[in-house]
Amino acid sequence: MELTFMFFIESFRVEVGQHFYWSVLGFQVHGQVLINSWIVIFIIFLLSILTTRDLKVIPEKGQTFIEFVTEFIRDIAKSQIGEKEFKSWVPFLGTMFLFIFVSNWSGALVPWKIFELPNGELGAPTNDINTTAGLAILTSISYFYAGLSKKGLGYFSKYVQPTPILLPINVLEDFTKPLSLSFRLFGNILADELVVAVLVSLVPLVVPIPLIFLGLFTSGIQALIFATLSGSYIGEAMEGHH
Repeated sequence: MELTFMFFIESFRVEVGQHFYWSVLGFQVHGQVLINSWIVIFIIFLLSILTTRDLKVIPEKGQTFIEFVTEFIRDIAKSQIGEKEFKSWVPFLGTMFLFIFVSNWSGALVPWKIFELPNGELGAPTNDINTTAGLAILTSISYFYAGLSKKGLGYFSKYVQPTPILLPINVLEDFTKPLSLSFRLFGNILADELVVAVLVSLVPLVVPIPLIFLGLFTSGIQALIFATLSGSYIGEAMEGHH
């Protein structure tokens, strides 16, 4: 009976692609995710230095771009969290948005396959569920912190409002939020890269070009959705309604 059950479980195990692991202190560390993520972080850090090292009263190209991005993120935070509390959350939402945006675009623009690994291949960090789940968990921690810092232990009274009968549903909602965030981002980015990869192998020059541009657009939209929902959850935790 036990052998039959184990065979059933093993037969339904599905792994998307091959992965490159490091062994650190007896633990398996997902090497691809770390390499990809540090590349993205380096790109963001480099762009930040280049666009802010010589700030002027009348901004030039690089400064104009970074000011536009900053104002865009401030608008997201203000609309979702509110004018009184949004400023302290701009760095968090900005980090989320920029990391996801650059990660998504790197998957569409960078020919990662030219870099060979012992196993697996490089790609956008957000096409791996480990990355998107980590980002979603950070969002969950953030809105719990926001609610507790604003309301104290009274924050937990939301679980029995408007009636204690809804306690299981309200608790379940906090589990579904990170799940929906992580799987939405992971599924969209993975599907986009798989479609482009298949079409490139079938029709190398004609069809993939418009799909790549479409992928760039949807990648930006996914970053915006993630940052907007994160801000919405934080605002909801602080205000008790949204």
